[in-house]
Amino acid sequence: MSTPASGLAQIGKSVFIKGELSGSEDLYLDGQVEGSIALKGNSLTVGPNGQVKASVDAKGVVVQGKLDGNIQASDRVELRKSAVVNGDISTQRISIEEGAFLKGKVDIHRTDTK
Repeated sequence: MSTPASGLAQIGKSVFIKGELSGSEDLYLDGQVEGSIALKGNSLTVGPNGQVKASVDAKGVVVQGKLDGNIQASDRVELRKSAVVNGDISTQRISIEEGAFLKGKVDIHRTDTK
């Protein structure tokens, strides 16, 4: 990521947040968060330096760093090879790269298309 795209918020690796984090734009998080993250219609990317101890509710979630907590994604979850996730995942689609660590339950739900 050389230049931030419009509508993308970034939290740098030196930032520590404790509490509730919510927003209506995509978020790239490379710092530390403890609490809860709610990005209902948007995506969360946990960067390689990111350390999250929170429940996550977002449209899409990409994990490259460490995440302790449950993930609720309305669309998609991607666990990259450097990801370490401890918690349950509920989503429609999931992608887990070889080398990623996951300890928890995966619940794949789908919308009924008739």
